[in-house]
Amino acid sequence: MTFSKAAGFALLLVIPGLVLAGCGRKGDLDRPGANTPINTKTPTGTPEPRQRVEDRPFLLDPLL
Repeated sequence: MTFSKAAGFALLLVIPGLVLAGCGRKGDLDRPGANTPINTKTPTGTPEPRQRVEDRPFLLDPLL
């Protein structure tokens, strides 16, 4: 295997890993070392109102 083929193969493996590493938890930012998230939207103990979302079937639902 030549160097260019090996580099191309390594790139083929690394790029999806980097893309997936960019996925994360959606939510408020946390202070470093803090146990509770910073939330300035609502006072503590009051839940935020949630909007109802229509349940739409997905292609992979039968697998779950």
